[in-house]
Amino acid sequence: MPSPAPPRNDLLIRPAERRTATVLAAGVLALLAAGWWRHSGQPGGVIDIDRAPPLTAQFQVNVNQADWPELIQLPGVGRTLAERLVAEREEHGQFRSLEELSRVDGIGPRTIDRIRPYLLPIADESEVASR
Repeated sequence: MPSPAPPRNDLLIRPAERRTATVLAAGVLALLAAGWWRHSGQPGGVIDIDRAPPLTAQFQVNVNQADWPELIQLPGVGRTLAERLVAEREEHGQFRSLEELSRVDGIGPRTIDRIRPYLLPIADESEVASR
């Protein structure tokens, strides 16, 4: 007859290991509590930060010199309209006034009024020194 099997211990951790883990956990908690207590008495408060007021940059374009990537930054002007502006300028010469922009298909009085704040004034040819 075979000998009976030794009793099976279903505990995952032995009592001695459990005591060691408990002592280590208590030590870690004690160190954390001591650190918290030590630093909780430190003076601290809200820091007042001086901030400079935001700067505003004014974006303006010279329609007689700008390429289409610059022109598409204007409100309501997409790539197609910007390319038409450049093509019109290259084919028929520079614009002598902002109102002449209306010779480009797709630009009317409302578009001119909308983009006017972003356009540099067009210089009068009589005021520009000849080369």
